[in-house]
Amino acid sequence: MIEVNGLKQKLVNFLKYNKTAYAVYYRVMSFCINVLKLFIKTDDKLILFNSFAGRKYDDSPKAIFEEMRKDPRFKGYRLVWAFHQPEKYQVDGAEKIKTDGLHYFKTALAARVWVTNSSVERGLNFTGKHTFYFNTWHGTPMKKMGTDIGAGNTAFANEGESHFDVMMSQGHFETDVFSRSFKIPKEKFLEVGLPRNDILANYTEEQRTTIRTRLGIKQNQTVILYCPTFREYDKDESLGVVMAPPMDLKRWERELGEGYVLLMRAHYEVSKVMKIEDNEFVRNMTDYPDLNDLYIAADILISDYSSVFFDYSITGKPMLHFCYDYEKYSSKRGMYFDIREKISGGANEDQVIELIKSVDMTAESQKAVSFRDEFVNFYGSAAKAAVDCIARELKI
Repeated sequence: MIEVNGLKQKLVNFLKYNKTAYAVYYRVMSFCINVLKLFIKTDDKLILFNSFAGRKYDDSPKAIFEEMRKDPRFKGYRLVWAFHQPEKYQVDGAEKIKTDGLHYFKTALAARVWVTNSSVERGLNFTGKHTFYFNTWHGTPMKKMGTDIGAGNTAFANEGESHFDVMMSQGHFETDVFSRSFKIPKEKFLEVGLPRNDILANYTEEQRTTIRTRLGIKQNQTVILYCPTFREYDKDESLGVVMAPPMDLKRWERELGEGYVLLMRAHYEVSKVMKIEDNEFVRNMTDYPDLNDLYIAADILISDYSSVFFDYSITGKPMLHFCYDYEKYSSKRGMYFDIREKISGGANEDQVIELIKSVDMTAESQKAVSFRDEFVNFYGSAAKAAVDCIARELKI
């Protein structure tokens, strides 16, 4: 079974990153699904959810689902979650189906509403006859997206145009970028924030203490959360994206001491995280189910070109950049702005370690708030706004 799954993932990666192969797959399979659509009747009470195209049960679609389950307007609706591995998840109040295969595409074509933070189409071009396509996306972009990505870039780019009826946004900057790069008219944006981030504006110190206790963090320890983005040009023999942290973790532990805990969280695109051995100082939290728990538990965020900066800034806690490969990454992927001009940080681990040891928490918190004020204009009650929007569409 492991060998079969590995072969399947290798094929997926090949289609994803080989533009010629993907173009053939896209055209042939899109045609087949659109023919199938002719024979599928819309189920007006069927709502289909996925997160990261089926990889997880989390993020804004989960927040919307949980809000919808509490809402009496949706009593009697059939809520379905699609996963790559349905057996891994317990989802109360919903059916589970497996992505891909005929049953998945028939369900997607029948659903009246799609709720996702990425895509439902599995890299193809189709919707149902009466689909209301509600997309939350999964973060404000710092790196180039969609049509802004250069022709020579190896990042995945869908062949077709977006069919979203609603796109959520947490700021004017985000709306401007996505309206252009995804070719979405600005009137389709719901500027209320991202549902997954509601808790970041509303958590209590009691909740923070509970989370830190559950994670085994001592009361007087400073928690550093390191969340780098992925490098699509760093791949293994199976074409999966890999991450090897550019740091001597033994040195970090020696320099910072037992007063610190380092939580490391890889991007969801990373298939293999190397050079991390869990101990009392460093922990690989890549598979931890709720990123918001880590945001809330942390005292300092370190990242590079990831959208986590925008989300974490809602907490108003210190953020540092660790841009050890800025020139390379910027030239290969392209950036909308230089994060090094917005917050403190370093280009190597010497600089970052010294900054951590001497950090002015008040000053860095003020920089985080300034960053939030510039880029994140809406937050705190997005899940309810999303459910209200869907209810209006369904006239319930």
